[in-house]
Amino acid sequence: MRRLVWFLVAGSLGFLADAGMLALLLSISPLGPFAARVVAILFALSVTWAFNRGVTFGRSRFPLLLEGARYGSVGLLSALLNYAVYAGLLVAFPSLHPLASMAVASLTAMAFSWAGYSSFVFQK
Repeated sequence: MRRLVWFLVAGSLGFLADAGMLALLLSISPLGPFAARVVAILFALSVTWAFNRGVTFGRSRFPLLLEGARYGSVGLLSALLNYAVYAGLLVAFPSLHPLASMAVASLTAMAFSWAGYSSFVFQK
């Protein structure tokens, strides 16, 4: 249960990093909501890896490079799911604010991430 709570904290930090970067890019860059979200997701993924490795799960039994590759593979699949839901919502509901779409997409991907990180990356 403790790991799940810390995972939710990591997810919250990742959400804030994602939302903050998305909002920043939408306000100061020529990137549209689709390209800006790709950058924001990559930024959030690096934030959550650092937190999950340092606090939630601890170091895995794998060498750092392999752990990073495993984390990245789960993160990439989760990010693709996240982005697909985000883009699908924006296409289906054009008046929906990108941050609202991001929130729904992030919650959708969270369960997938938990399963992948706890059983594939940081298995004990």
